[in-house]
Amino acid sequence: MPSISVVFPLFNEEEYVLRAYEAAVDALAPITDDYEIILVNDASTDRTREIVETVSARDPKVKAVHNPRNLKLGGTLRAGYAVATRDLVLYTDADLPFDLHEVRRAVRLLEVQKADVVSAYRFDRTSEGLVRTVYSFFYNSLVRTLFGLAIKDVNFSFKLFKRELLQKFTLRSDGSFIDVEFLCRARKAGAHIIQMGVDYFPRSRGVSTLSSPSVIVKILREMLALRRDVA
Repeated sequence: MPSISVVFPLFNEEEYVLRAYEAAVDALAPITDDYEIILVNDASTDRTREIVETVSARDPKVKAVHNPRNLKLGGTLRAGYAVATRDLVLYTDADLPFDLHEVRRAVRLLEVQKADVVSAYRFDRTSEGLVRTVYSFFYNSLVRTLFGLAIKDVNFSFKLFKRELLQKFTLRSDGSFIDVEFLCRARKAGAHIIQMGVDYFPRSRGVSTLSSPSVIVKILREMLALRRDVA
């Protein structure tokens, strides 16, 4: 089996860090002995940094990355990708929006389909509430119209891909538009992208800021700024 790097972007995730780490070990150990877990603390103001340091000190398979200032999702993922060293890279969130044991199926699909990227989508996301469901529908429709990217759930945090792709382009997004940018640049680089559906588990602790007005405005600004470059 190929080696795997898992990247967790973390901002004020003190309630999730340990749970995410343990879930990753539980899911990866049956797949391969050659894995690493990259915990990227985005200048958190709670105990996230302390917990990350504790976990990395006791497990050599864990890499701790601390952003000197808050870089948002895009900057945090780029920091994690920069230190990833394994054949495959998995990006997901610490709140575990899906069963990490699905990674085994994703790895198998990459192999069988001779693909470079698996982009997962949620079978049902209505549990997030009407506002976020509507927001997601229009955002995915806008991305499909502007970029011709026929991905069902572009911002879902389950993307497994070959690390060698990162050598073919440079990611520039600072915010949540990085998901679209990555898929567009991968497609432009000739990557074979496939999709798979998973059961979705909404966040039960903490607060998600993905659909806050400021985040939405930043996504739209980056979308317009990078449209010509990534389309």
